[in-house]
Amino acid sequence: MSPRPHNPAAREGSADALEEYLLNLTRRRFFGSVAGSLGAGLGGVALAQLMGSRAASAAPVAPDAKSVLANLPHYAPKAKRVIYMHMEGAPSQLDLYDYKPHLVDQFNKELPSSIRNGQRITTMTSGQTSFPVAPTVFRFDRHENNEGGMMLSELLPYTGSVAKEICFIHSMHTQAINHEPGITFFQTGSEQPGRPSFGSWMSYGLGSGNKNMPSFVVMITQGKGNMQALSARFWGSGFLPSEHQGCRLRAGRDAVLYLRDPDGVTREDRRRMLDLVGEINQEEFATSLDPEVQARISQFEMAYRMQMSVPELTDFSDESEQTLEMYGPDVRTPGSFAANCLMARRLAQRDVRFIQLYMRGWDQHGNLPNELRAQCKDVDQPQAALIKDLKRLGLLDETLVLWSGEFGRTAYSQGMLTKTNYGRDHHPRCFSLWLAGGGVKPGISYGKTDDYSYNIVENPVEVHDLHATMLHLLGMDHKGLVYRAQGRDYRLTDVKGDVIKQILA
Repeated sequence: MSPRPHNPAAREGSADALEEYLLNLTRRRFFGSVAGSLGAGLGGVALAQLMGSRAASAAPVAPDAKSVLANLPHYAPKAKRVIYMHMEGAPSQLDLYDYKPHLVDQFNKELPSSIRNGQRITTMTSGQTSFPVAPTVFRFDRHENNEGGMMLSELLPYTGSVAKEICFIHSMHTQAINHEPGITFFQTGSEQPGRPSFGSWMSYGLGSGNKNMPSFVVMITQGKGNMQALSARFWGSGFLPSEHQGCRLRAGRDAVLYLRDPDGVTREDRRRMLDLVGEINQEEFATSLDPEVQARISQFEMAYRMQMSVPELTDFSDESEQTLEMYGPDVRTPGSFAANCLMARRLAQRDVRFIQLYMRGWDQHGNLPNELRAQCKDVDQPQAALIKDLKRLGLLDETLVLWSGEFGRTAYSQGMLTKTNYGRDHHPRCFSLWLAGGGVKPGISYGKTDDYSYNIVENPVEVHDLHATMLHLLGMDHKGLVYRAQGRDYRLTDVKGDVIKQILA
């Protein structure tokens, strides 16, 4: 078979070149291409913006390409963007947020079987013959909020200073009991790999707020404790066009890999190259209807624009000393949580839709008191500064901030228990997280656990409920944000999820 000519004039003799090409496709590829193109509405819009009116007018667009997205947002949003701080490894709610003072009297006593109630536990503690209660070693202090005050660990004094801005949820629960599926579930709404992440769904539904920056940005901080693997699929686009995947900003000189021009290549050279490659890709899309071709064009153009926008983004020289001091002593260390929190605020100022911060090292099966103290020292001041800074700039009301791990920790000790040292196993039955800004009620607590922080006794919240609520605040009905792939419609919330109306401002 001779290669397909790139010159449109070379195909003018054909009555219907597109039909001819599709007839030569296998049945499987044909239906796969068409199914993919039906959900590529934003891709068509992006193509028009990137390649200009001439190129866009030549591109065939599937008849139903815009049908899903035509009415988005569904209603006026409270939030324009999300900053999601994920504490990889699952912080202990008992030692940070869920105050259980009576457990002091239960030290080393067996967790009642009526509390466990036959619930599954991990293989890491299933072999234990005893499940001794481990009260926290940390003091809890009362912080003023918009209710009767909030009790927080002594490890979080800065976070306590913004308690009036925070909505705590103490009744979260999840299906997953191990880290990989737990993180996957929180990021994608499914324990199974291959689904689009929350940030990808948001990019798909709302598009970009800044043509010079990706709509979805990811930053990772290395913690001090046991760290689980972080797979790029956690911020992947799954079956959505790949232009909606997260763009990772790295610490150091090259924040985005391969963004710099090679030696001897000027910006003008790069522009001419992109124009030529864009024409070739445009012709490829005209025959294949593959949305990934659109994504390729979009990503090339975004990389070109980011050559100017990213260096300016990562340069903190325009920040005042007062601002830098607010984020803490590590703010000048690239990749630190402090630096990434400040970067998150700068990205919010630039209308990036979804900003994902990962903080690794919260997997404390042993030596919890020492490791937790170190982790909290790294995150407490920066995350509070982020809230204060967003509010100072008038951005908090339109920015939804989420802080969470993938599940909670057990009331009983894993391994040896002493008065000063213990570990905690995974616990999906209940845990705490918090939200701020973006249309949630500030300074409140929602949900309640039993005396052991083992079971939920009031207002349970599942991951799909959280996702539904966040989408609601962003102006989207979670049941209406869908994408057809592999013969059926998918959504972030799968087949369930209810908006938590009690926490809405």
